[in-house]
Amino acid sequence: MSSRNCTSLACLLLLLFSASLLSHVASRLLSENSSYESHEQWMARYGRTYKDAAEKERRSKIFHDNVQYIQSFNNAMNKGYKLAVNEFADLTNEQYENVTAVPSSMDWRKKGAVTPVKDQGQCGCCWAFSAVAAMEGITQLKTGKLVSLSEQELVDCDTSGVDQGCEGGLMDNAFDFVVNNKGLTTETNYPYKGVDGTCNSNEASNYAASITGHEDVPANSESALLKAVASQPVSVAIDASGSDFQFYSSGVFTGDCGTELDHGVGPLSEDDEPYPCYTNPLASAESKLASKPG
Repeated sequence: MSSRNCTSLACLLLLLFSASLLSHVASRLLSENSSYESHEQWMARYGRTYKDAAEKERRSKIFHDNVQYIQSFNNAMNKGYKLAVNEFADLTNEQYENVTAVPSSMDWRKKGAVTPVKDQGQCGCCWAFSAVAAMEGITQLKTGKLVSLSEQELVDCDTSGVDQGCEGGLMDNAFDFVVNNKGLTTETNYPYKGVDGTCNSNEASNYAASITGHEDVPANSESALLKAVASQPVSVAIDASGSDFQFYSSGVFTGDCGTELDHGVGPLSEDDEPYPCYTNPLASAESKLASKPG
């Protein structure tokens, strides 16, 4: 065979290899794009949102792996049942087990992990009350001692970022402040005034409780919320707009549940119904708010 023919044959083999490689790459990209679009559609269907791009990428990978498992299982056709993508498709199996392992009832008041309901008054610092309620609960579970912690410290001292005392704030940022500050003092040391004040750094450094971090419950997942409440008192944001909520007194609140989150509360219990019971800092000292999740 001439060198010219050999060269032509080599070129032909190279072209065939290149075409095969391009086809493989295109197929992989198509599969990835399809998986991405499927995840986006799934998110829209179940109302799932993520706190940042990194979490979304991580959940998308889990979703893709779960879809592959479901397809492989169904294609095998060796079982008398089928699998399908559902609301748990972005959870690992371990995470799913944690979500579904919810006791029939849990009341943290009976466990001694809840202080008497506090009243924020006219100061818009529900975020501080909600964060403190969660901290009081987890501290009691860890130490066996229920200590009333200081909302006023958060109002006065946690002002370098989003949190702005009586003008509003976010529970996540309050937790970050406590972590960076290495703790929070007691209500006795730093009593609640209901107005913005100057940070008392001496009292703020007299730590009574601390946390190492916090974790967000997946958005729009009632089952995940119930699992979290069953594990410990937590911090929750709700839509508290509307006259019904403004004048709420007692009973299970079954009014409209909006999505404009503007009030921080602390779930106290959950039961078979399930209607989680909340401590509501806008309520009087002894009242509780019971509200359907949704």
